[in-house]
Amino acid sequence: MKAAIASRPREREFGFGEADHRAIAELAYREVGILLPASKAQMVYGRLAPRVRACGLSSVADYIGLIDSDAPERGRAIDALTTNHTFFFRENHHFDDFNRLVWPDLKARLASGGRVRLWSAACSSGEEPYSWLMSMLGSDRSGGKRLLSGDFRMLSTDVSPSVLATAKAGIYPANVVETVPGPLAKTWLNKSGDGFEVDPALRAAVVFNVLNLLGDWPIRTTFDAIFCRNVMIYFDGPTKARLQARLADALKVGGLLCIGHSERLDGEVARRFEIVGRTSWRKVA
Repeated sequence: MKAAIASRPREREFGFGEADHRAIAELAYREVGILLPASKAQMVYGRLAPRVRACGLSSVADYIGLIDSDAPERGRAIDALTTNHTFFFRENHHFDDFNRLVWPDLKARLASGGRVRLWSAACSSGEEPYSWLMSMLGSDRSGGKRLLSGDFRMLSTDVSPSVLATAKAGIYPANVVETVPGPLAKTWLNKSGDGFEVDPALRAAVVFNVLNLLGDWPIRTTFDAIFCRNVMIYFDGPTKARLQARLADALKVGGLLCIGHSERLDGEVARRFEIVGRTSWRKVA
């Protein structure tokens, strides 16, 4: 029997030590609140190595020195480090809760000339806001377009400019739209080459903006519903509590807040809500 040969770890193209990882982790926490423990070192290296290469540098330490003074490149580093995993109709129970508890009144308000504002926070590449719109409008395209022509807007934000570019384009490969229910796909998705394009009426109803949830919010309105799902899992307790309080402030009384399936509201913030679904909360005060 031949002796097993131990596989050697793959050599890294660029120098990357513990101090480098700590510096990147501190930057990520300071800029966007995400936690990058030592166990994420290989992931951090893998995501930043292409940027080191693109900048013509020989080590991650050199790259850290660059982004310390180069704000645009620092933004590209944060973009590379953020996780953007999503898909159409993810955690569909939130759309059901919205349609059951909130949408009938909002629909009537729109039909009578009133105003409706929704916010998809941390919207990634757009699957969430487009799913939300398709779910609420159903397969009645003409009726849906009539509602969207009223005083309706959905704000969709993310810290990553690259994923927002995909969201704005609204074009997805065929395998990505497989989770869209058949009648909704037939109504709101148009064939585009080898993939599908989201109907222009839906795209026109969404305002996509870059926004750091932990930074300043240039927002001058309150919302009837906010989806902020599966982003707080990357934050520590105090950061979650601060963000949740700000989301509560941005929500109208009676409005709906939906968070990720593994996320919970901070105790103080929860006092301002009643739970109306698995992770759906209605603001009461």
